[in-house]
Amino acid sequence: MKIFLAQQNYHIGNFESNTQQIIAAIQEAKKQGGDLIVFSELSICGYAPKDFLEFDDFIQKCYSAIDEIKVYADTIGVLVGAPDKNPINQGKDLFNAAYLLYNKEIKAVVHKTCLPNYDVFDEYRYFEPAYSWQVIEFKGKKLAVTVCEDIWNLGDNPLYRICPMDELMKQQPDVMINLSASPFDYTHDEDRKATIKANVTKYKLPLFYCNGVGSQTEVVFDGGSLVFDKFANLCGQLPMFESSLQSFILNTDGTIDAPILEESNKLSSEELNAATLNANLHIEMIYKALLLGIKDYFTKMGFTKAIVGSSGGIDSAVTLALACEALGAENVRAILMPSDYSTPHSVSDAEQLSKNLKNPYDIISIKNIYESFLNELKPTFNNLPFSVAEENIQSRTRGNLLMAIANKFGYILLNTSNKSELATGYGTLYGDMAGGLGVLGDCYKLQVYALAKYINRTTEIIPNNIITKAPSAELRPAQKDSDSLPDYSILDKILYQYIERRQGPNEIKAQGFEATLVDKVLKMVNMNEYKRNQFCPIIRISPKAFGVGRRLPIVAKYLS
Repeated sequence: MKIFLAQQNYHIGNFESNTQQIIAAIQEAKKQGGDLIVFSELSICGYAPKDFLEFDDFIQKCYSAIDEIKVYADTIGVLVGAPDKNPINQGKDLFNAAYLLYNKEIKAVVHKTCLPNYDVFDEYRYFEPAYSWQVIEFKGKKLAVTVCEDIWNLGDNPLYRICPMDELMKQQPDVMINLSASPFDYTHDEDRKATIKANVTKYKLPLFYCNGVGSQTEVVFDGGSLVFDKFANLCGQLPMFESSLQSFILNTDGTIDAPILEESNKLSSEELNAATLNANLHIEMIYKALLLGIKDYFTKMGFTKAIVGSSGGIDSAVTLALACEALGAENVRAILMPSDYSTPHSVSDAEQLSKNLKNPYDIISIKNIYESFLNELKPTFNNLPFSVAEENIQSRTRGNLLMAIANKFGYILLNTSNKSELATGYGTLYGDMAGGLGVLGDCYKLQVYALAKYINRTTEIIPNNIITKAPSAELRPAQKDSDSLPDYSILDKILYQYIERRQGPNEIKAQGFEATLVDKVLKMVNMNEYKRNQFCPIIRISPKAFGVGRRLPIVAKYLS
């Protein structure tokens, strides 16, 4: 049997584009003599549609798209993902389903059993778990079709009460096929491979796994679809971070007509468990995920041009370099906004960066605007000493200038804040926290430095002085980040334990971190939840990002 995997980049709710992509892949697979083509989870509507699933019109458009696609499923079987209405007056209104189309008909519908309700997932809000499990007989093969999470419920501590593959094995299937929408994080590729391989090892069946690709606001899907033969040999892996259509011959004995591949990016068990922050871990994959996140956010929203506040610091430099690569340098405008506290090299470094990148830039001094604010506020400030209030006026002045230019010319402002800053509240609301998309908001400061070095891997794009100088907000004379924050080499490791690993203060202190420092850092994190709650979407690259995947109360006593 010749089976195609169609790894495609869908646009949520863009039924015309999604349908055209799917039909084009079906036609190509038919041209190449395919028996079956497999698409990813909720491929008809895009993953995850969230509350659009509550609109009857949205569901009807899903059904209409299936009706259009099934016309092309004549000589070839087509497995696509879409919602399915629950006919029983009990439970949720919908199932997350896989449809087998063949002979221009819907031949079978498989419902997802394991509905993730953690991190960025919220499927149980919309879907009902499957009530029954049936293999699909197709062209002499028994297909065990599952949807994404359904193959993750195995091992010593299963998350769900039912394992769909255990139920399907009672009917002696010949092959496992999984339609997935599994998002990227810098540890997940190995975890995913290990899980799929564990299924093959347990059930002794070949497995075809089709994952989605593309970015949906915060969440990046990295593709990397997989094919394993019944002996748990990796026989196929589609590219990561790009669309692809590939075919594989499944033999009667469960082998695959393809060379056995070496499993790349293999991590040690210590790295896979990620007990400590490794700033260099899969930095190339993080780089590609951020590029895809920027590119898809703009193309799917219909935007073409970005604006970045370029300070001469490491965060804005990395953001600018990523934006230029993702969107084209001519489409990214940098604005340099020096003040009396800006060092000369900050301006010259930022200028040199834009010259290296060949992107347009402007220099707008905030000196006069800042002084005007101070003069107007002088009676109200009543001669109180210089404080964070005056510092933040500078940041908000820059934010206003950036938004004014963005509004005038139709740019989207890219935010440059990193995860270390967002965690500790080291940023100004409506100032340097302004923006339409947070590019580095899920990258710790140490990872930002690693990205800068990766960007400079073949030639110096980011001036070396930007990478080596001490980081500073330059909002007062001789200011350094270290005046307000612990050294990033210590801070990031504490933050990683608290945010990614969900370790409490006593557990973190037991790892050797100084007790008062741990208390101070964790207090900063919790006190600044109100700031993060107002922040723009962040491109997710870690196992626990700020935003939709981390839900904490703003007003709470814990660790305050």
